[in-house]
Amino acid sequence: MQILLAFIFGLIFGLGILISGMGNPAKVMNFFDLAGHWDPSLAFVMAGAVAVTTAGYQFIFQSGKPLAGEAFLLPTNPRIDAPLLAGSALFGIGWGIAGFCPGGAIPMLGTGRLEPLIFFAGLAAGLIAARNAQAAASATPGGTALAPPRS
Repeated sequence: MQILLAFIFGLIFGLGILISGMGNPAKVMNFFDLAGHWDPSLAFVMAGAVAVTTAGYQFIFQSGKPLAGEAFLLPTNPRIDAPLLAGSALFGIGWGIAGFCPGGAIPMLGTGRLEPLIFFAGLAAGLIAARNAQAAASATPGGTALAPPRS
């Protein structure tokens, strides 16, 4: 059941990315180009996504239990702290430079284009570097990692 639901929701997500243009780096970069050829259409895509997500969360939380799981896995840290802000800034900068974010690039891997593969190579390198930096900071006396390592 979980695999079937993941496939259906992934298919819907991927189609939404393709139809909305969120997988097109030029369209994404035009959204960020406020002084040039600004394309506000992605703001409507994001607003629609927030509306659908809000309604979905309300519906699912009323049931008290996930459709295909034992319990909801929700974030436990409600703070807006430096690592969150730094990560958000890096995400936005990377999205503006590359025109891809992980969610938008995943469906584009199926197109056979080289750009999403290059993006994911850089993403993987960044994730590995961050994990190594966190491990090194944790291993240093008095050092602390930016975030707890995943298990």
